[in-house]
Amino acid sequence: MLVTVTSRSRKEVVKGGIQLSENATVKDLKASIHKRTGNLYPERQRLSLPLVSGQTRPTVLDGDKRLCDVFPEGSDYIVILKDLGPRFVGLPEKRVIYPVQTYATIYWCFYYFKRIMETFFVRKFSHATSPLSFVFRNCCYYWSFAVFIAYFVNHPYYTHVGETQRYIGFGLGIICQLANFYYHIILKNLRDPKGQGGYQIPRGFLFNYITCANYTTEIYQGLGFNIATQTVAGYSFLVVVAYIMLDWAAFRCLVQKVVFFRRIERGRSTEGKGSVARKFSILYQFLRNRMQRDTRREG
Repeated sequence: MLVTVTSRSRKEVVKGGIQLSENATVKDLKASIHKRTGNLYPERQRLSLPLVSGQTRPTVLDGDKRLCDVFPEGSDYIVILKDLGPRFVGLPEKRVIYPVQTYATIYWCFYYFKRIMETFFVRKFSHATSPLSFVFRNCCYYWSFAVFIAYFVNHPYYTHVGETQRYIGFGLGIICQLANFYYHIILKNLRDPKGQGGYQIPRGFLFNYITCANYTTEIYQGLGFNIATQTVAGYSFLVVVAYIMLDWAAFRCLVQKVVFFRRIERGRSTEGKGSVARKFSILYQFLRNRMQRDTRREG
């Protein structure tokens, strides 16, 4: 059949009409119009039959109906096309929110809530250790990575990990966050109430084996989050955080080595040299070796 496509003013839209088979549907007609015009894609087309006497509203053609069933018997194969214009807004698709995405949001919020509470009630900052410029730098750093990670974790095409891996990751992360809070309490209790400075060796749990247990658990809680969410953005953040904190830890490890070994040599420390040396280790063996090389150079 040859279908004539016109506008409401009866101006022919597709010159010469469109040749279709007898079993063609309205959807096939729309696809053919799009192919012939190039810009009228099916979503912006509304096809209807010409008005007949006594009819006030046109008959809009449904996409799944066959053309031979919609045209009245003996009528010309004429359809009226109305251009609905570009479609900037479409019908929303069904959203699927995976449990891991909800847990990741809760975990992330809890992490920063803990840090804010520690800032108010546990930690103490000075201009020497944390100048005001650090606030702007840290905000840009953390906010940028938060957006970067949230984009991939909450993306519609995000592929979630298995349930077992999810629970292992979040379980490890929560344990490390609680341990990290405990270590910050230990460090807080080392401060002199009168505000006197000076280094002291922290004791308790991992502090008996690792110089900077607070940095250790900080890194491993990020590892737990990434085991549960598994995104490139998250692992990128973990690598950057680990690099920064390992550098801080290396510096503190070196300072404490120098300070306490000098105290031992001068007889002002009651701790045995072996006890102090045992505690000066950090996350990985290769870093411990690096500390030993740095100490020899300092000496």
